Amino acid sequence: MGAHWLLGCVLMALSGAGLQPAAPTDQQLEKAIQERFARSKIAVNHFQVRVQGGVATLTGKTDVLQHKGVATRLAKAMGAKQVVNRIEVSEAARQRATANLATGRRRAQIKRGETPRSERPVP
Repeated sequence: MGAHWLLGCVLMALSGAGLQPAAPTDQQLEKAIQERFARSKIAVNHFQVRVQGGVATLTGKTDVLQHKGVATRLAKAMGAKQVVNRIEVSEAARQRATANLATGRRRAQIKRGETPRSERPVP
């Protein structure tokens, strides 16, 4: 038997005894999310993060529509059970996104050889 048997017993006990890493506290999770935000492109927005019961609530304002979604994904990746995203997107960002969609749609039509609706003759 010896040392190997004892080591095996200890390893089995530890692996099967439900000794999972403890879930982070709300305070630890909040800090982890804030630190992750600080290392990303959304740091310029200075979003606020509050965590209660594993649920992260995000607040703030942004001029980049995509930053709202990035914030949600990063918070979930850091371990939030759920994310309540109350980040407000500026009207200018909404208008830019709408214009970009229209431009992208037109480019796709031209690439496929279609005539965009705005350039079709009126019957």
